[in-house]
Formats: sequence, structure tokens, C-alpha cells
Amino acid sequence: MANGWGPDDGVQTQIDDTVADAVKRARVMMPAGEGTDMCEDCGETIPPRRRAALPGTRTCVACQSTRDAAIRSVGINRRGSKDSQLR
Repeated sequence: MANGWGPDDGVQTQIDDTVADAVKRARVMMPAGEGTDMCEDCGETIPPRRRAALPGTRTCVACQSTRDAAIRSVGINRRGSKDSQLR
């Protein structure tokens, strides 16, 4: 199916690139290295089950939720329409 100036598989390429970017972002956000027994933000003990589920974690669930809420997602506009760029 032709879709203007782009190649026939242009839409699928956009989808694949978006998914690949999301996976890269998720991998960067995962904890790495040595974890701690105490939360870096509030000083409370991190439950052993959380430390087992996420090796390398340095925050409790409540503090990590606060950190995650503060992160703004900035994406790349792959649609190319002027309407989507004005948002």
C-alpha cells in the first residue's frame, strides 16, 4: 500500500522504532549495580521481596513511585503532521 512519499513499509518502521525506543528507555531506567537495604530517599528498610524482585534497587516502593511520577516522557514525533507538532 503506497502512502505518499514514504516507502511501503514506512508505518511499520515507525512502529518498530517507537517500540525499540521504549525498550531502550525501560532498560536505562532499571536499577543496576549494588542494591541497598535502606531506601536512599526516606531511610526506611527496603523489603527483602522487593530486593529479590529488583536486584540493585535503592529505593522503597513509595519513594520510587514519587520518582517515577516526576519523570516526564519526551518522545520523538514520527508522524510528521503539523497538528501533532503543535501539541
